[in-house]
Amino acid sequence: MALLAPGSTIGILGGGQLGRMLGVAAAQLGYQIQIYAPDRESVAAQVAAHHVQAAWDDEPRLAAFAAACDAVTIEFENVPVDTVRFLSGHVAVRPGAQALEIAQDRLTEKRFVTDLGGRPAPFAAVPGRAALDAAIAAIGAPAILKTLRMGYDGKGQARLATDADADAAWDAIDRHAAILEGFVTFAHEFSVLLVRGIDGETRFWDSSVNVHAHGILATSMLPPPQIILDQQDEARGLMARIADDLDYVGVLTGEFFATDDGPIFNEMAPRVHNSGHWTIEGAVTSQFENHIRAVAGLPLGSTATTALPVTMRNLIGADIGDVPALLADDRAHVHHYGKTEVRSGRKLGHATWIGADPA
Repeated sequence: MALLAPGSTIGILGGGQLGRMLGVAAAQLGYQIQIYAPDRESVAAQVAAHHVQAAWDDEPRLAAFAAACDAVTIEFENVPVDTVRFLSGHVAVRPGAQALEIAQDRLTEKRFVTDLGGRPAPFAAVPGRAALDAAIAAIGAPAILKTLRMGYDGKGQARLATDADADAAWDAIDRHAAILEGFVTFAHEFSVLLVRGIDGETRFWDSSVNVHAHGILATSMLPPPQIILDQQDEARGLMARIADDLDYVGVLTGEFFATDDGPIFNEMAPRVHNSGHWTIEGAVTSQFENHIRAVAGLPLGSTATTALPVTMRNLIGADIGDVPALLADDRAHVHHYGKTEVRSGRKLGHATWIGADPA
């Protein structure tokens, strides 16, 4: 495949902050960006040449979008698979529909990873309420009930302390088809971020230790504790097998639990990832630039960490009010996503410290 020449257009499906940061990286490499998203307001569109606001199933608009692009990528995993399949008949879409289809269904994802030798938490399918009782009997409690599809940052999930919580948990997820996962006793959560080129070359960034608050990533930090360093290679091996099996192109993220028995797979995201935002300043080549490089067929850049320690802190909800104080900190790199509505649980920006601890 010929490299995308400077001035070529890369289409991005989705209009959020990940698309925004991809757009900035693409512009630095000389590419035009077009955004396709149903939302009228798009923070990604603020840095793009064009914004197509249309439904995911509007085939005439999708065909016109494809005709205007030299390649297409995604910025979030809930783009309908049928949309990607339709576009793939008109333009190269990287990553492809298969990775999206697997990541969108938690049961399919767990089975896929297990077949490749990965170890997820114990799980059982819950297609209906009666199946929940059987799943609890098989998995035990405490456990967590998750909708099969959609849901992120803690949404679409309910915890069961005992089997007496079954009805409440079922109602909490609006009685959707689900998966029950057994609780995992773990020391830390960590991410494995890789980028894979069209030629199959694969590179990894250093793994961060991730701390969540209310189901939302709060901070990612390097260096991680020793237990993560000890388990990083095994987790990387699994993610490499996943990427190879899918003939994946771009950045792929896996989230893991570090346990006394080794790394336990939690979930994967076929896209750039919040836990990799530190790479903008903290790696020789950021996750966003390397994703664009991969999509465009360019050589991949070095993923080496530039300095330690690293702390990336999400600015969630009212935290965005901290921006003036953060800008007064000479060591802080501040990113505001351009969102106008401030609400609880919404990611509005992030700040990163490289080679120094936060004040």
